[in-house]
Amino acid sequence: MIKIYNKKESTTQNIYLFSEADWEQEKNSHPNVELFFNGKKNEVFIKTNSDEISFFIGIGKDAKGFEIQSIANKFTNDYKKNLQAVPTSVYSKLGLDLTEELVKGLFLGTYLYPFEKSHPFWQENFELHFENISEEEAKNLALKTEALCNGQFAGMEWLNKPANHKKVNQISDFLKSTAEKYGLKYKVFNREESIKEGLGAFVAVNQGSSQEAAFTILEYNCGKENVKTFGLVGKCVLFDTGGISIKPSDNMHYMKSDMGGASALIGALITASELRMPINIIAILPITDNAVSEKAYLPSDVVTAYNGKTIEVLDTDAEGRMTLADGLSYLSKNYKTDVLIDLATLTGSSVRMFGYTCGAYFSNNDELKKKLEQSADKTNQRLWNLPLWDIWKDDFTSDVADFKNISMKPFGDCIIAGKFLEQFIEGHENWAHLDIAGVAFGNVGYAKDKAATGYGVQLLLDFIENYN
Repeated sequence: MIKIYNKKESTTQNIYLFSEADWEQEKNSHPNVELFFNGKKNEVFIKTNSDEISFFIGIGKDAKGFEIQSIANKFTNDYKKNLQAVPTSVYSKLGLDLTEELVKGLFLGTYLYPFEKSHPFWQENFELHFENISEEEAKNLALKTEALCNGQFAGMEWLNKPANHKKVNQISDFLKSTAEKYGLKYKVFNREESIKEGLGAFVAVNQGSSQEAAFTILEYNCGKENVKTFGLVGKCVLFDTGGISIKPSDNMHYMKSDMGGASALIGALITASELRMPINIIAILPITDNAVSEKAYLPSDVVTAYNGKTIEVLDTDAEGRMTLADGLSYLSKNYKTDVLIDLATLTGSSVRMFGYTCGAYFSNNDELKKKLEQSADKTNQRLWNLPLWDIWKDDFTSDVADFKNISMKPFGDCIIAGKFLEQFIEGHENWAHLDIAGVAFGNVGYAKDKAATGYGVQLLLDFIENYN
């Protein structure tokens, strides 16, 4: 349990946070430190004596909230072997909002895979003392930070698991227990039930798998009237071989990350549930893997999606949009939502376009675009808007079905995918598609190789919290 207090008492471990300007004013109060420390961004100096250790952390010039969080995250991870599980005083001139970002970063930086709360900050004797926030603010900050960690770490944990440790039954057991813990409605369709429901695009992807399908619906209801309802669909392909259109072997081990959309959704749902946020959420996770077998769907197959539209499969490696198509149409046809958002590690095209700097996103609503971009910029989980012009629809119109699942042109696949998914939102007027292939899984401070970044959780939570 995170413990944060408004206290003014001497502690044996201290954290000092300084901007460059603040350090110029305060450096005379810390003799000899100025020889080694200037307050520059990510600069850290450790001062010790016989009974006290002090960490001086620089935040540079005019640091924004997400920069404060990033600096604190890096510090906690880098110095985990130096930090002690003792009461710790934090000294800074930050206001409440930036102090919140600081505390988030300090605790988010404790993540390692597998997460076991081994960091000193999670031990019984650790607590943070602040002078510049009230006791009530400290209590609320502890609750919010712990809820965020519980949600984001759960999503990151699933994204980081190797393929043989995240089978359909394993993640289904987790989701069922999560639903029980937080009082969520839980419903799941296996392969036979999915066939009966008419989830033909989802079943087509799953039919080559030795694992059962799990088209999963989770509902969080805050119990209040006149609140917004958010419909969320997360791509949850647990491992993607590419199917019959098999991927090259180089880097295929990274395909354990193809549930990045689902991991963001899981993280946001857990945090919202733990905080009892005054909103409702309908979340759909079409859970399967994309396997190679004698039963796998084939290029040239024509399948019928949940909304009755037919899809000609030209590439079995474009499976994410197949599962999302049924997720979107099922949610749209069976639930009334104010906002509809899907998230997916969907295309290499978005990575080639933006690298690892931001996600590509598409929306049919200008006001929704503004609100998403505000949250993306605030959290530094950035998004860049791409068009949904009707001319792109010509590129995936089929001769033998309503649509092809890809265009045969060697460009613009992330746009084709977004336009394709638009055909399955059933006229929803407030929809966005987030292609987060380049940002959900990548280079991180806590791992030597690529791993879960936690992208999307804070973006969704800020968006939901501030949507009106």
